[in-house]
Amino acid sequence: MLLGSYQLLLYDPLSFLLLVALTALALVVAITVHEFSHALVANGLGDQTAKHQGRLSLNPIRHLDPGGSLMFLMAGFGWGKPVPVNQHQLSHGTTGMSLVAAAGPFSNLVVAFLMAIPIKVGLLDYTTLRVDRVTDLLSGGLDEFLSAILVLMILFNLLLAVFNLIPLAPLDGSRVLAVFIPRHREAGYARFQRYGPVLLVTLIMMNYVLPFSLLSWVIGPVIDVLLSIATGY
Repeated sequence: MLLGSYQLLLYDPLSFLLLVALTALALVVAITVHEFSHALVANGLGDQTAKHQGRLSLNPIRHLDPGGSLMFLMAGFGWGKPVPVNQHQLSHGTTGMSLVAAAGPFSNLVVAFLMAIPIKVGLLDYTTLRVDRVTDLLSGGLDEFLSAILVLMILFNLLLAVFNLIPLAPLDGSRVLAVFIPRHREAGYARFQRYGPVLLVTLIMMNYVLPFSLLSWVIGPVIDVLLSIATGY
């Protein structure tokens, strides 16, 4: 993300600041919806832990993790403040936990598709936020400016949804997949997920070692397909 746009700060600081502001807005919306949905479904399934800690709220301050938010802004991946869930208080046990985990990515998909409606039906054109012409949006008309913001928010929500569905702990995908693991394989699956954080960090760090982005190669095509379906472009 912004790591690849640092040169913009040198020759066009206004564009850089606008890029930071718009990216931060998209980030706040995506993470807030994601974490709130975890809390909402957990509360609906009988666990009020998140509610008692003030997480059943659309107040972004309740859900943003400073370090995770900074990583999102700088590198394009990061995290929100984890929603506390007591599995023993949830209805349906492992299935309930999987539903809570799936709520975050699913909510991001819903938001992305809802935000894409004006573009899908032709009210707005599809406008990408190009780093080399950020300030041009200010003079390109209200429609172009709104379209660029919408597309950025759509992309962030799709990114958060697809990234979190990677089946490696501590991502939501590891808990979503758990409900489909046969009982006699559960112990082995749990042992594998102990290495999830290490594997995830390795996957991310390889982007800075390899001449191509392995993470983008994994999730990029999925995001492209969802973006095409949502917007029609």
